[in-house]
Order: sequence, then C-alpha cells, then structure tokens
Amino acid sequence: MSAGKQITLNTIFAGMADLESGWVWLAGAGPGDPGLVSLLTLKALQQADVVVYDALVGQGVLDMAGEQAVLEFAGKRGGQPSAKQADISDRLVQHATSGKKVLRLKGGDPFVFGRGGEEARHLVEAKIPFRVVPGITAGIGGLAYAGIPVTDRHTNSAVTFLTGHGEDGGLSKDIDWDALAKSSPVIVVYMALSRIKQMTEQFLRSGRRPDEAVAVISKASTPDQRVLETTLARAAEDVAKAKMVAPAMIVLGENTKLRAGLDWQGAMAGRILDADLSGIIPQGKVPPKGC
Repeated sequence: MSAGKQITLNTIFAGMADLESGWVWLAGAGPGDPGLVSLLTLKALQQADVVVYDALVGQGVLDMAGEQAVLEFAGKRGGQPSAKQADISDRLVQHATSGKKVLRLKGGDPFVFGRGGEEARHLVEAKIPFRVVPGITAGIGGLAYAGIPVTDRHTNSAVTFLTGHGEDGGLSKDIDWDALAKSSPVIVVYMALSRIKQMTEQFLRSGRRPDEAVAVISKASTPDQRVLETTLARAAEDVAKAKMVAPAMIVLGENTKLRAGLDWQGAMAGRILDADLSGIIPQGKVPPKGC
C-alpha cells in the first residue's frame, strides 16, 4: 500500500460477503466496547433489514445499524424476565421467510454461552440459510480490558471457561467440580454473580486454596467497568460489600495477580504499574532476565 493511500469502509466491505435477503447472520457484538465489533458484523449492521439483539448488546453497537434497520429487542438476562428461546428462534425464521436480511446480534460470541448453536439448528430445520460471525467473548476480551491475561507462560498454559448457571437454578450438575478444581490452573466463570457464594464454597470443598487470587469484572470493556480483586474465601463477602453488578465475570487463578503490572486502563488514570514479576508470579516461575 502506498504512503498516504486512503481506504474507506466501502473499499473494505467490497471484499466481504453480503448479508442477502432471506438469510440470517448470527453475529457476536463483543463484550461491550463498540470498537471491538468485527468489520463483518459492522457490514451486517449496515445491510440488515432487521436486527434481533440481546440485552447485553450496547447502544453504541446498535447505533451502527443502517437507517433502514428495524431494531428488535430479544433480551435474555439471567434472573430477569426474558423472551423464550423458542420464540426468538421462530421469529428469526419468520423474518427470513418474509425475505428480510436478518442479523441476530449477541453479546460476546454467539457460540460461547450464547445459545447460538440452538438458533442455528432451528434455522437448519427450517431450511433457512445462515452464516456465523464470531465475536470477542467476554472471557477473553473482558479480561484483557481488566489487565488480566487469560494465559501467561509464567502462570498457566491451560484455562477453563464455564457458566455459573445450571438448568435448575443452581450450579451446573454436568461438571465434575473436584476434577476441575484439581486440573485447571485458571477458571473463568460466566454469569456467576448471583451464585458466587455457591460457586466459591464448591471450589473450596473441591480443594482450591482459600487464599487463591480471584478477580470479579463487572460490565467489562464499557465505561462502567469495575474490577474487584479478592480471594476465593472472601469473594462472596467482598462482592456484596462492593455492590458489584451483573453482567460480571469471575476469574480464579494466579494470572489475576498479573493485573498489578498490566492494568493499562488503571495506568491511563494514573495507577503506577508493578513491573517486578517476582512479587506476583509464584516462586520458581520468574524467568531469568533476558528470557
């Protein structure tokens, strides 16, 4: 590309697929910051006749929709009145059958705890063509905005993502909690704020240390983001005292301690970051200088 060459959105969009009439695109809007929306999702927002969106999709993202787009709320929030999943899936089919260009817009990624797979299967049964547009899930993007790496070679080479909601309102029964507690150095929990006491008690029973580092990230990547640093034993009490609100992510593991040196948003506000890993990374894992 020559110096000074101007590239417009139309130029970029020209090489991408179009959202066509009678199609449904299942797209992720990212964790909150409109700047994290993919270019393909942005193109779909501009082309869609109807945008069926979830409660976690922010107004800044919806403002990117074209003037012709009808915005249809299909809010699904844990513990709150929500549209039934079957009704949402049927609505997608109805819109597509009528010849509309349909964008199904979900917070984060449609295939990560977003029921995108269920909706896609419903479209397959109805013989509706569809496309999946991945988004940045909160378990990755939200942690990055909090200054917490999902993985770091000095703390963990594996991570587990799970949801805090079981079908009966309690914790998920299809998880082997003891095996999880022993095998995964870092655990990222979606939608767990209302069950944080049950969750932390279960991890303690399964063998995690009471003093294990925990971070709770509320409204990740938005202007209202808040991050609480605590321990497994104190997490439920500290969350209540701090009045943390959903949506929120809960992270267990040594990687959360790296926030002391990587809180880039805090640095923008004047926080002095700690560049000395020896006080953060477990003893014996600090690499020699130059590595």
